[in-house]
Amino acid sequence: MGGRLFGTDGVRGRANADLTPELALSVARAAAGVLADRDGTSRPVAVVGRDPRASGEMLEAAVVAGLASAGAEVLLAGVVPTPALAWLTGRSDADLGIMISASHNPMPDNGIKLFSRGGHKLPDAVEAAIEHTVTTGSSDGHRPTGAAVGRVRALADGTDSYVGHLLSTVDRPLTGLSVVVDAAHGAAAVAAPEVYRRAGATVHAIGCAPDGWNINDGIGSTHLEPLIAAVRERGADIGIAHDGDADRCLAVTAAGDVVDGDAILAVCALALHERGALKADTVVATVMSNLGFHHTMRDAGIAVRTTAVGDRYVLEALRAQDLSLGGEQSGHLVFLEHATTGDGLLTGLALLSRMAETGRSLAELAAVVQRLPQVLINVPVTDRLAVAASDEVAAAVNQVEAELGDSGRVLLRPSGTEQLVRVMVEAPTQEQADTVARRLVAVVAAVG
Repeated sequence: MGGRLFGTDGVRGRANADLTPELALSVARAAAGVLADRDGTSRPVAVVGRDPRASGEMLEAAVVAGLASAGAEVLLAGVVPTPALAWLTGRSDADLGIMISASHNPMPDNGIKLFSRGGHKLPDAVEAAIEHTVTTGSSDGHRPTGAAVGRVRALADGTDSYVGHLLSTVDRPLTGLSVVVDAAHGAAAVAAPEVYRRAGATVHAIGCAPDGWNINDGIGSTHLEPLIAAVRERGADIGIAHDGDADRCLAVTAAGDVVDGDAILAVCALALHERGALKADTVVATVMSNLGFHHTMRDAGIAVRTTAVGDRYVLEALRAQDLSLGGEQSGHLVFLEHATTGDGLLTGLALLSRMAETGRSLAELAAVVQRLPQVLINVPVTDRLAVAASDEVAAAVNQVEAELGDSGRVLLRPSGTEQLVRVMVEAPTQEQADTVARRLVAVVAAVG
């Protein structure tokens, strides 16, 4: 795997080509060495989980071998959602957690997500230390033998205990609500229908028959058409879609209209705000959240802290500022009181609970956010950093911002990995958004 080992959400690539068993073993060994902070008198402890991809079986074996060869005690959680793995890492007082999943990516891909003690995602500096250890092979010298070699055992109650934890967050039964849940043939195929059913809802399940190859295949939060059709066919009150590792949640109204992460975040923020449970009356969102979301929060007296794109940055802001709720347009929501990472099932329960509490439909609840028309264009350039530093581009952006005022928004983001500049414009009408975007794209293309 060329270039930097860690991306925005762990190590990811085509299984057995980019992400090989040898690399998985090396990452696990290195992580055990970097993250084990015990006093030397006891073994480091690691919790390992995976989604149901066929390649996960192979990579799990490699990860376990790497951990055991570093002297770690390994607790095998089996097929569990990513947020379950994070929670189990904290519950087990483990030194690290390793989730083998490529989230919403198609089946040929797989990935490795690492969690530190308590179930928290790794800071950049820790990822860099693990990457350095992998690339230099500096962990190879520590080879315990005999009784010091790590042991492996099953964490038999992992899913059950996680489901119990989720149900403890529900204040009232969801009796009377009919929900279609789509688990993307992924890690939540068992847990998702069970948790919504045990919370009191009538549950119809699709995308809950993983075979190792069908994860995210035309289904789940990145392919909402089957969920929309099932909601309409069943006459359900709501559809809930998860991705392959269930750290995100999107929703569908009874009429089949999609409710994105911005609207879900707004509904949940308003619910906490009304109960006095939204810390500092503040919510965290990324720069991609629609301006309509910002207007809704402003009108409700809720402040918005904005971060870079990525749920890890949302998490960092929540922890640094001691806040309780944040999320992304993609459906990653973090309820810091109950979870250390984005949790799609927790989000689904919060949305259903709000419907049960208010007696209002999802369409009524989501209507609080009036989305502004948005245009997003990727502009190929020869030097994305030069474009970002260009006075000509800055002047064009300033002119557009002055025209739009508080009724629109402009965002230019150089890609982190490609020679692209992403131009995003929101405006009161689609025609105005298109016109303004074309003007900015012309300037960026001329400079770049």
